[in-house]
Amino acid sequence: MKALITGASSGIGREFARLLAARGWDLIVAARSTDKLYELRDELSNVHVRVITIDLSREQDAYDLYEHLQEEHIDMLINNAGFGAYGFFADVPLQREIELIHTNVCSLHILTKLYLQDMLARGSGTILNVGSMAGFSAGPKLSSYYASKNYVVRLTEAIHEELRRKNSKVKISVLCPGPVNTNFNNAANVRFSVSGLSPRDVAAYALQQTEKGKPVIIPGTLMKLTKFFSRFLSEKALTSASYNIQSAKDGRKS
Repeated sequence: MKALITGASSGIGREFARLLAARGWDLIVAARSTDKLYELRDELSNVHVRVITIDLSREQDAYDLYEHLQEEHIDMLINNAGFGAYGFFADVPLQREIELIHTNVCSLHILTKLYLQDMLARGSGTILNVGSMAGFSAGPKLSSYYASKNYVVRLTEAIHEELRRKNSKVKISVLCPGPVNTNFNNAANVRFSVSGLSPRDVAAYALQQTEKGKPVIIPGTLMKLTKFFSRFLSEKALTSASYNIQSAKDGRKS
């Protein structure tokens, strides 16, 4: 069995690689950080690990990645690459947001589409898209990130239903964690206001639920409760609460 994991150099992506390697899966790990990928390859010496340096903030790189791997039989695609950009929408540099959209939305869409077509043609395969709890609401001061994860969640849910209607053996799921102890908050220039989950625990739970065919995967009791009770609030109340949560991350309210 072989998996392709984007954003595999750290955090949840790295833990996906470790867990699958422990099961004997061969891996193709892709990210921008070449050194970290080779460190991961050396660590996972029990399986074959192919390293690909790629920058998915450039839309063409997603096409190039797929074309480069045309001869590979990919049993599982994990679209994990993604990042956030913190600040008022008017203040965040436009180029940074374009890179975010290319990474979180365009590249994920391209790879999901192309590999789904391959998997449907042969009648097997699994896709796991990494979304976020941010994918269920609007997110003032992380507006582009929240919007991008809304896209990931809704796209995956729609594809899952299409596959279900066809009785397809191909599976697709979306992982929607809350705070996780990864490098995300450093990249987005924020601090989490609640304790994060272990990336290994999140990855293990995600793989377990993906195997069961769960369409939307929410790790942790707190986040499950948050999702449940949010249905009783208006969109205005949820957006206001989101603004306060984001503001608390840097200790400012304005």
